[in-house]
Amino acid sequence: MIKYILPAIIIFLIVLFWENITEFVEKKFNIRLNYIVVGTIIALIALILLLLNY
Repeated sequence: MIKYILPAIIIFLIVLFWENITEFVEKKFNIRLNYIVVGTIIALIALILLLLNY
């Protein structure tokens, strides 16, 4: 049960606080999140698929 709920909660929180996350990263590291977002989405999908398989 936790392997279904945990990824859903993480994705929900990322979507909910997206503006704050982008502002923080832009101020702190002076980079835009376009490439990081693509990598993160791919990593999250891979993580979800791994959790669903095991």
